[in-house]
Amino acid sequence: MRPLHAAAAVLTILAMGAAIAAGGRAVLQDENGRVAARAQAGIAAQSQAPPATSANPRPKAASPEAHSRAIDPEVVAPPQLQPQELERVEPRAPLSELALAGPPKPPKTKMPDDWNGTKLFQPVASAAGVIEAKGYSVAISGVDIVRQDETCTEGGKSWTCGTRARTAFRAFLRGRAVVCTVPPEGGRDLITAECRVGNQDVGQWLIENGWARAAKGGPYVEAGEKARTARKGIFGPAPSLSGLPPAPAPFGATAQPTQPILEPSAAATPPTETMATPPTDQPAPSE
Repeated sequence: MRPLHAAAAVLTILAMGAAIAAGGRAVLQDENGRVAARAQAGIAAQSQAPPATSANPRPKAASPEAHSRAIDPEVVAPPQLQPQELERVEPRAPLSELALAGPPKPPKTKMPDDWNGTKLFQPVASAAGVIEAKGYSVAISGVDIVRQDETCTEGGKSWTCGTRARTAFRAFLRGRAVVCTVPPEGGRDLITAECRVGNQDVGQWLIENGWARAAKGGPYVEAGEKARTARKGIFGPAPSLSGLPPAPAPFGATAQPTQPILEPSAAATPPTETMATPPTDQPAPSE
């Protein structure tokens, strides 16, 4: 029985191998048929397509952009008018101050409630009516400044009244502190303000003594008329220089011959040669 079983097993294995080989041949033939059908379909499609005129495809024309709404130029465009039909009207007023084109105004400096003026120490008068101190340059209000180079004429004779007025103003100040109605923070610009030294009004002193002219419409007009009538300061004659010593001679002038200190006989005698003798107490040189 064993040889029969072995033979049957061998036959079964051979039959299964033959069946598998037959199935593989069928699947391969089916796949080859499908590939051939696809190739034939591709050849047929190429034969039916129109021939290309150029290697590069033609660019497509840009389609116009679609607007959200249609615009009628006859309705939107302004109508044709003659110049005689136009009329110019005034522009309307701005709705608020923000619409104005002007620059904003600077904020006003607020003075303290207990502020009575700013003290300026060690003032210097650059002209009759101008004070410079502590970074300020103050022009006395109500006064026309007398410049330093100004000249006055009296009886056909000119004199430097501007320099004389500045000297008198400096003598009045004498380095004393001046209180002026200027802001606490000073600047380099010229400020017109009222000033006083103690209880004395600086502008009143200048006008009363004739060292400045009263401004038109100012508070010192009456005092200026009195000084002009009394011929004070710049309204008077040139100051007298009789009590001053004579002016020195200009440099390079011929000097007067001076008397020699020695007698003429001594000056004519030639000097004799003398031998210098060392002092007796001279120490010996050290070795």
